[in-house]
Amino acid sequence: MTMRRFKPLVLKFYRLLTKILPVNHKIILFESNLGRNYTGNPRAIYEEMVRKGLDKKYRCFFILEDTNIEIPGSAKKIKRTRLRYFYYFAIAGIWVCDTRLPKYIVKRKESVYIQTWHGTPLKKLALDMDAIHMAGERNLEKYKKNFYNNVQTWDYLISQNRYSTEIFKRAFGFKKEILEIGYPRNDILFKKNNKEDIIKLKKKLGLPLDKKIILYAPTWRDNDFHAKGKYKFNTGLDFSLLMEEMKDDTVWIVKYHYLIMDQVDWSPYKDFIYTFDMNYDISLLYLVADMLVTDYSSVMFDYSILRRPILFYCYDLDEYMNTLRGFYFDLLKEAPGPVVTTSEDLIKTIREYDNNLYNKKYEEFIDKYNHIDDGKASGRVVDLICKSTIR
Repeated sequence: MTMRRFKPLVLKFYRLLTKILPVNHKIILFESNLGRNYTGNPRAIYEEMVRKGLDKKYRCFFILEDTNIEIPGSAKKIKRTRLRYFYYFAIAGIWVCDTRLPKYIVKRKESVYIQTWHGTPLKKLALDMDAIHMAGERNLEKYKKNFYNNVQTWDYLISQNRYSTEIFKRAFGFKKEILEIGYPRNDILFKKNNKEDIIKLKKKLGLPLDKKIILYAPTWRDNDFHAKGKYKFNTGLDFSLLMEEMKDDTVWIVKYHYLIMDQVDWSPYKDFIYTFDMNYDISLLYLVADMLVTDYSSVMFDYSILRRPILFYCYDLDEYMNTLRGFYFDLLKEAPGPVVTTSEDLIKTIREYDNNLYNKKYEEFIDKYNHIDDGKASGRVVDLICKSTIR
């Protein structure tokens, strides 16, 4: 019997468990990016628990699609949407996730749900959206209703800054406690931003030590997909031209958004373009990158902590801003670096980049979006978990 046919029986059994089994506050569930990898805020929080030896005090579980992924400490791995997944959701006292859980997951009042979210928003979110183009979603009002109902299961929501806090309250309809503490996943940018650790990381990744490293990390396009939750990697960037013009002194790392499910053949760009699987945390790639090229992704807010150059390659700026999502602020006005729309202009701008031209805008950007990040956010969440489990 397939999982799809088996699922109604599983859900009935799961709902029964939520009624008859007690909640265990020593059990903590973690999930990153729909279980597609071991990264982000949940990873940082869990690894802080490992650092403090708390993974032995609590029973920690990481929910994954691929249970072959290596995880430090004592955590056990649970295959997403299998029987054990439902069993532990029925009894776990603490949930730590960075995306919405499926609507069939039952939130018990005794459990504590810490929603870490996954980025400071430039693009309009949820109740603020004026149109919807996502795979599997056609009815905007239904999407907003489902989103709002899901949000009501959260007990705490992490915010990176004051700007996000105000947006989250409105766009999510969230009325409980917002933890304005910075993002746990950025703690490593304070702890490992030194020459020795960066060289170690480059060697571990097989990156050259004598060339400039540019990280290209674009977001996904709502209307460009294979199926629900599986989006295409389409970009107007001319990688052949980049290689022709820059290969002598530069290499590029291409990092997909977790919703991108394309298999791109990068073999023609050997020793120029490097890629890493979804399980490789982008925070480590920030550390080795001398420069970031992005578009509308929240990576801009995290990478700016390092005060390194950021360039914005926005080949579809008008469409994205006016048709797909809409923005919360004027990117052209606030961007802490140049915004370009062609591969040729991008190459030219990289070559001619002058820090002095963007110092003022960069500092204003940091003051607005990174005023809380200090390398201690993971510890703050771990303290909350410990307090929440006292019974």
